[in-house]
Amino acid sequence: MNVCLMNDSFPPVIDGVANVVTNYAEYLTKDLGAKVAVATPRYPDADYSGYPYAVLPYQSIDTTAIASGYRAGYPFSPKYLDELKAFAPDIIHSHCPASSNVLARLLRDATDAPVVFTYHTKYDIDIERMFHSRLASREAIKAMVSTIEACDEVWTVSRGAGENLRSLGFTGDYRVMNNGVDFAKGRVSGDRVAQAVRAAEEEHGFRLPEGVPVYLFVGRMMTYKGLPLILDALKLLRDSGRDFRMIFIGKGPDKELLENKTKELGLADRCFFLGAIYDRDVLRAWNTRADLFLFPSTFDTNGLVVREAAACGLASVLIKGSCAAEGITDGVNGFTIDETPEAMAALLERIGGDMPCLRETGQHAMDEIYLSWEDCVKTAYARYEEILEAKKSGLLVPKKQAVDALVEVISEVRDERAESLNALEEMLTEFGDTAVGMMENIVERWRR
Repeated sequence: MNVCLMNDSFPPVIDGVANVVTNYAEYLTKDLGAKVAVATPRYPDADYSGYPYAVLPYQSIDTTAIASGYRAGYPFSPKYLDELKAFAPDIIHSHCPASSNVLARLLRDATDAPVVFTYHTKYDIDIERMFHSRLASREAIKAMVSTIEACDEVWTVSRGAGENLRSLGFTGDYRVMNNGVDFAKGRVSGDRVAQAVRAAEEEHGFRLPEGVPVYLFVGRMMTYKGLPLILDALKLLRDSGRDFRMIFIGKGPDKELLENKTKELGLADRCFFLGAIYDRDVLRAWNTRADLFLFPSTFDTNGLVVREAAACGLASVLIKGSCAAEGITDGVNGFTIDETPEAMAALLERIGGDMPCLRETGQHAMDEIYLSWEDCVKTAYARYEEILEAKKSGLLVPKKQAVDALVEVISEVRDERAESLNALEEMLTEFGDTAVGMMENIVERWRR
C-alpha cells in the first residue's frame, strides 16, 4: 500500500502532530511494509535525506514571525502535484486542515485516492488567538470545517475532540482513533535518571532534595494549558507549609510570562523551567524521577504526554471531563479534579507525600492507558484497508463541495491537453514564485 502523509509541520519543527506523522511514517514503513511519502512545507537548510521513507517538501512562505515559528505551505505548484501523483498513493492521510488539506484534495482529484483527515487539536482556539476580529475568526473556522467535511473519512484523537469539532459546525461522521506514544513501557534505570537530573541541576543551578515530592509538566509553555492554575495551586501548597519541587519542560510564547509569575508568587526557589528537551531518553528519565504529572489542560484533545508519563509508571492529575482525562478512573489510574487551584492544592496536600499510593496509581496507569505506536499504526492500517475495500465495492461515496471549485478547475485544465497544461504550469509556477516573494516582503515589513 502506498500512503501519502501530509502535515504542515515536520522536523526540524517539533510539535505533537509532527511527532504523530513521524511515528506513522516509521511504523507503516518498518512494521507493515507500506511505501510512505510525507508531504510538508519546506524549511530552509532542512535535510530530508536521512529518513527511511520519502519526504517531499514543497514551497513555503516565511510566516515564522507571526505564526509561532511555523512556515505556511504554498500547495498550488502543478509540478509538485505531478511529483506526488507519480508516487501513486492508495491512501492520502492529512493531519492539518490548512495547506495540507488543500494539497490532499488536489491530489485526490488527480489520483482518485481517498482522503483521511485526523483532527488533532482544538484549532478554533489557535484561530481566535491569531485573529483579533470575531468575524474573521468565525469565517476562518467556517472555512476550516468546510475543508474537513470535504474529506472522505474524519478521525479524531478522542471523543472530546470529536465533540469540539461538532461544536464548530461539523455535521459529518467521525471515528475515534487514539494516538500512541513512542516511549518504551517501563521505568528508566536509576543511573540514567541520576545522570539526567545531575545535568539539569548543573545547568540550571538547583537541587532536588531526597524525600521531597517532585511534580512534572511537559509540553508547550502556553497559558491555555492550565499552567497558571498549577502555579496558583503551588502557591497555596507552599503557604500551607508543604515542601515540593516543580519541573516544567518545554518552550512556547508564554514561557517568560510564566517565569515572571513564578517569581511574583515567591516560587522561584522550587519551580524550575528547563526549556525544551528533545532527547526522548532524557524525557523518559524525568518521567521516571517525578512523583506526579500535573496536566490541568482543557485545551489538549488527547494529552499524549499523559500516556508518556503512564509508560514510565507516572500517574497524572487531570481536569474532570477534559479530553486528557478520558480513560482515567479517579484514584485508580490517575487523579481528576475540578478546574481550580484550590482543588489541585487540596489533592497535593492529601496524596503528595503518599509514595505507595502514587506508585500504585502509576502502575495502574502503565497497565491500563498506555498505547504503543506499533499498535496504534496497525489499527490505522487496518482501517486504511477497509476504506480501500469500500471504495473498490462502490460503498465509498466521493465528497464534493462548493469550496472544491478551485480543485475542479485545475483538474479540468490538466485533463484538456498536455500542451496547454505545460503552459499553464509554467504560468502558475511563475505566479507562485511572485506570490511567495510578495508574502515574504509583507512579513519582513511586519517584522520592522
